[in-house]
Amino acid sequence: MDREKLDALYRETVSFFAGHPKQIQHFIKVHSLAAFIGRQERVPEEVLFSLEAAALVHDVGILPAIEKYGSGSGKLQEQEGPPVARRLLSSLSFPEEVVARVESLVGRHHTYNTIEGEDYQILVEADFLVNFYEGNTPRENIAATAEKIFRTETGKALLVDLFLVPPPAGKQDEK
Repeated sequence: MDREKLDALYRETVSFFAGHPKQIQHFIKVHSLAAFIGRQERVPEEVLFSLEAAALVHDVGILPAIEKYGSGSGKLQEQEGPPVARRLLSSLSFPEEVVARVESLVGRHHTYNTIEGEDYQILVEADFLVNFYEGNTPRENIAATAEKIFRTETGKALLVDLFLVPPPAGKQDEK
């Protein structure tokens, strides 16, 4: 894994969100949780690399969406984010296959009915863990959402420890 590229992307994403500390804090937390879950779930290095890159830039569509449409909704983030993610990763010479995968994840990270791939699943779980906290989501809503979304053992354990909700049964992992 090219840690230097990820560190450079981290710095570029902070610069992209300059003046928006909430967004910076959000992606830092999502990245940390996604990387931890990925390591604990023993995803292959190349998957972890794409996952970490995607976690760093997953919400880069929010500022362009707000500027264009006056809304940073999830669907608008998915629409506006991929070109920004591509620009950021390409400027740092990320391999094209990583750029394409990250672009795909950024363009679907608020779409939950078609989750495929360990990186996609983990990104969604990490984003939910942070959003539950940041949104002060009621425990009963967390539990209901977790039942539908969470699949990794690490994500489920974090969910239980963070929010003291019952462990979700969820669908069996389809690895």
